[in-house]
Amino acid sequence: MSACIWPGNNPIMQQYHDNEWCRPNYDDSHIFEMLTLEGAQSGLSWSIVLSKREEYKRAFNNFDIMYCSKLRDEELENIKSEYNVIKNSLKLWSVRSNALAVLKIQAEFGSFSEYLWRYVDFRPQINNWDSEEHIPAQTPLSEQISKDLKKRNFKFVGPIIVYSFMQSIGMVDDHIRSCPYHSLNR
Repeated sequence: MSACIWPGNNPIMQQYHDNEWCRPNYDDSHIFEMLTLEGAQSGLSWSIVLSKREEYKRAFNNFDIMYCSKLRDEELENIKSEYNVIKNSLKLWSVRSNALAVLKIQAEFGSFSEYLWRYVDFRPQINNWDSEEHIPAQTPLSEQISKDLKKRNFKFVGPIIVYSFMQSIGMVDDHIRSCPYHSLNR
């Protein structure tokens, strides 16, 4: 069996591929973490973001949604200067605004997970790609979710980011068919 090649020889990327990518996750805190990290990736490589993941966890209290929703401007400025995170102010400020939006969704749907997973009838979409070049950057579903998230005041949730986010929480399995980590091979 041949695995997906995108992680390359990077141990952090390999660990992420092997243990997290395209594996269903229903925990709101983890889902919020992945939304934050995927938004931070915009315009950057995923390996850069993953290399800063532990700093993000320290800076944002392990992605505690309530904590993030209450961050003041000066606290966000301190995070920017004191932690090894992506220094883009808009991306950092989006953590607070997205946390506030998640709290509203939790109040409406019971959980962020419930809101998201209903889009796929609570079952991952399992694809069977022969090669990575067939994996789309976005889909009609990621466009639909992106539109709704934007209406709910989320930031950094374009359809490409949302599709990567869907992969990151396992709403979709895009491991190539021959990868030992594909749902049908585990």
